[in-house]
Amino acid sequence: MKRIIATMKNNIAFIYLISSIMSLEFLLKLFVGIKIFNIGLIYSFLFSVAIASIIYILFIILPKKLSKWFLIITMVLISLLFVSQLVYFSIFKTFYIAYSAGNAGKVFEFVGEAFYEIMKNLHFILILFIPLFYLIIRRNPILDKSKIDKSIIIKFALTSIILHMLAIFLINQGNKDTNSPYNLYYNIHQPEFSVENLGMLTYFRLDAKRQILSWEPKIDHEYIVSMNLVERNQMEENKNIQYNQIDIDFDSLIANETDPELVGMHEYFSSITPSEKNDFTGMFKDHNLIFITAEGFSHLAVKEDLTPTLYKMVHNGLYFENFYTSIWGVSTSDGEYVATNGLMPKAGVWSFSLSKDNFLPFSMGNQLKALGYITKAYHNHTYDYYDRDITHPNMGYDYKGIGNGLIMQDIWPRSDLEMMEITIPEFINEDKFHAYYMTVSGHLRYSFNGNAISRKNKDLVEDLDYSENAKAYLATQIELDRALEYLLEELKKSNKLQNTFIVLSTDHYPYGLDKDDLDQLNGSKIEESIELYKNNLIIYKEGMEHLVVSKPASSLDILPTISNLMGVEFDSRLLMGIDIFSNKSPFVIFSNRSFITDQGVYDSKNEEFILSGDATLSVDEIRDYIKRTSTIIDGKFYYSQKILEKDYYKKVLGD
Repeated sequence: MKRIIATMKNNIAFIYLISSIMSLEFLLKLFVGIKIFNIGLIYSFLFSVAIASIIYILFIILPKKLSKWFLIITMVLISLLFVSQLVYFSIFKTFYIAYSAGNAGKVFEFVGEAFYEIMKNLHFILILFIPLFYLIIRRNPILDKSKIDKSIIIKFALTSIILHMLAIFLINQGNKDTNSPYNLYYNIHQPEFSVENLGMLTYFRLDAKRQILSWEPKIDHEYIVSMNLVERNQMEENKNIQYNQIDIDFDSLIANETDPELVGMHEYFSSITPSEKNDFTGMFKDHNLIFITAEGFSHLAVKEDLTPTLYKMVHNGLYFENFYTSIWGVSTSDGEYVATNGLMPKAGVWSFSLSKDNFLPFSMGNQLKALGYITKAYHNHTYDYYDRDITHPNMGYDYKGIGNGLIMQDIWPRSDLEMMEITIPEFINEDKFHAYYMTVSGHLRYSFNGNAISRKNKDLVEDLDYSENAKAYLATQIELDRALEYLLEELKKSNKLQNTFIVLSTDHYPYGLDKDDLDQLNGSKIEESIELYKNNLIIYKEGMEHLVVSKPASSLDILPTISNLMGVEFDSRLLMGIDIFSNKSPFVIFSNRSFITDQGVYDSKNEEFILSGDATLSVDEIRDYIKRTSTIIDGKFYYSQKILEKDYYKKVLGD
């Protein structure tokens, strides 16, 4: 016992490191509300001891003065990682990626929101800094190397290797389900589940490693293609059926391609069943299009008395009662990328930004510009935020934001109504026009002190029986409602109302509200795995016949649906979403690999499957169905990523 105590005293820095890292891992999970007592606790411990061993070895090897600063700086960096992830999660409800950390300057404009969350979570932040404070206060015994036997380096090196290998061995022996530690370690990028099952340091290490080494997830290509071919071979032989596809000679492309990844892509996309043209094909042919991605919009804000224009457009147009908007890793940018390109974002990067030089023939800007439309895009925030000054022109738009031609009142956030008033004259008198808007009035933070739009419309909500934050949020949506009211009025004045349709969706649900606020607006508790992401998709034309669409759909489906409604030429096989009005079965995919199909709803977080009313699968069949569907989803994530990386549309369609 004395020997053990003496060993601990001589290696107090190691005891400090392992206890500090494990405490930070435990506390972060506790503070953000993710599972603690599961298999992830074991993996976090094993990886943490391995990391602590490596840090301790370096501490021993380095010269005395340098080693002290090394340990202090290391703990400063580790503490800042955990604190910054806590603050980021508090704002965006996910953990940031290494790529975003490298582009931190881009998000500095939202330092006000970050400061608010820091103050809101100050007690948690101070607790996370306790290990660092302890090191500073007790630095003499911790940093004292005089009694350390340097021969112990070998033991700690072996400890690090053995524990790391043990963790890897256990991961490989465990199950390989969708969000299992195995899949998270090797195949998929899912920040929340990775932190839960592997720990923050391991998640961030893997993410940084994948950035540096151009990581490739593993998929079962042959199985996915074979499943697609089974569906395609079941198509009825009818030469009179027309499909939304372009004549692409995939056989020739495969025969003449030397890049195995491109060969695999050709095989994959050629195996997909295209969607049939239908009764809605060309419904809005030759119409003008206003396409809006509304920041933080939610169906919870659609109220007849407060937002009458939104209410009219939702309930008098095409009403999608089972529409969902997933939250992706880069929140607004990824949400906008999904809606405007019909593709899943690549994990761990800013997909929209990386698409800036790619050929994007299916974006509505490029499709309608080729048909002679005037195509404009606007954003009432900094013009080059998320590189929109490059991405949006690449989608075919003449683009303006704050700083490159759009001059607006300097408030935060800026007014959607004012943006409409300034920009509508630029296209309203054209024969054929398409305008795309990325709004900002609905941006967090939702308070009457820190949000100019909430303050502007405070009188309209202050008597409501909601929390202050919920009322402030509704005030921002009133501004969006007024912008739409003004848009409809101007279309009517210009005799364009009957030949213009409007599409509006959101980038993400209003995660700037606490769960209690969302429940208040909903009138009941919202289930957090699936229902939280439910929203409205607005497709509206004045005087159109109202139609309720029950088919489940998501933001991925917006682009192919608009393309079909306008009767433009596109290839449904090359998009990850589907035309909602097609005869293809619904396929709603969430970023965490949950899904909704005609057979039911799979909640990957809780590993639960709820059968749809007409489905009759047995327990074994459900298990097989989840595995089969998850494999197909892996393929969609993978090949969507490859479209971005390979500039695939240019390879098969040219420019």
